[in-house]
Amino acid sequence: MALLGLLMRYKIGFEFPYFDQKNLQLSHSNFAFTGWISHTLLVLMVYTLQNRLEGFNASGYKKAIILNLICSYGMLVFFIVQGYGLISTVFSLLSIVTSYYFAVLFFRDLKKVDDTWLFKNWFKAALFFNVISSLGSFALAYMMATKNIHQKEYLVSIYYFLHFQYNGWFFFACMGLFFDFFELKKSEDVFFSTSFRLFFISCIPAYFLSVLWLEIPDWLYLMTVAAAIIQVYAWFRFLYGLLKKKSDEIMKLSPSLRYVLLFVGFALSVKLLLQLGSTVPFVSKLAFGFRPVVIAYLHLVLLAVISLFLLFRIHVFSFFSRFGKATFGLLLFSVGVLLNEIILAVQGIASFSYTLIPYVNESLFGVALVLVTGSGFLLYDSFKKS
Repeated sequence: MALLGLLMRYKIGFEFPYFDQKNLQLSHSNFAFTGWISHTLLVLMVYTLQNRLEGFNASGYKKAIILNLICSYGMLVFFIVQGYGLISTVFSLLSIVTSYYFAVLFFRDLKKVDDTWLFKNWFKAALFFNVISSLGSFALAYMMATKNIHQKEYLVSIYYFLHFQYNGWFFFACMGLFFDFFELKKSEDVFFSTSFRLFFISCIPAYFLSVLWLEIPDWLYLMTVAAAIIQVYAWFRFLYGLLKKKSDEIMKLSPSLRYVLLFVGFALSVKLLLQLGSTVPFVSKLAFGFRPVVIAYLHLVLLAVISLFLLFRIHVFSFFSRFGKATFGLLLFSVGVLLNEIILAVQGIASFSYTLIPYVNESLFGVALVLVTGSGFLLYDSFKKS
């Protein structure tokens, strides 16, 4: 994933005639969603369930995870080769069927988990949103197959898929992993339970934050604004309870892991506040009218929030060694994420006045090198430990 990002940045900043840029973007985004984030979530969720249930049978999950990985690499290769073609579409649809199979298995085993474990509800919701997000994929596949593409319907389908992936499946699964790690219970703070309900009921109307450029009814706009306010309140109230009850556990983490967790929390806070700000019509038009702003926002969510949290959780699960190359790689990757967001944010703000930032593409290529290097250290450590 990082290498594809590096290649795309090189093609933008320098001359490189090989490979179609749009196909590279399709391969990069599909592999990021399915081969990196979804695959990692599947593994970590199964690992969590295995630790909480006696006599846990992982055979069905292994098949689902392997099949998902095969589909991911199929999309990685064939989206580069043919873009939206027959083989890449087949692999994409197979990955959706695999996610359904995994959801059925996981729902069945989640019933055996005691209701006092609050991560249970987050995982249920995550799987639910993953399933309904596939409706966007089916709509896109239909448009591509029939060559009947209308700009509004196309964008609505893309934003539908993206929203229920990163604000639904990714976010709720990560929160479930977070709740499991800190063993958060309702008895410690009743809001630990309430926060789930607030995020869940606001997730569906929050979709319309992505399509405010459409002419939606006033009542739906007000519902969308309410959803954004609810999520900001739920997050900061949750943080208050977490710091009040779990500050000792947070301080027991190594300095590097505390830094990563702080970075993720700050990034998510910024994301939710930006989301609320986008409800202002003028701000919304600016945000959706300039591509660098959209790219900066997506990278904020997928890199600074989701990817860094997953690396944090992998590190805590001891899939990496505690010190040395893994820690250096994690910190280097997080620095790359920070620099990437700063440059993209500057580029996005400058685009409002149509100002060109000198050497921005070269800078983003340099940052991509940092991300690849950090990923390389993590990969080396994981192979060495295994």
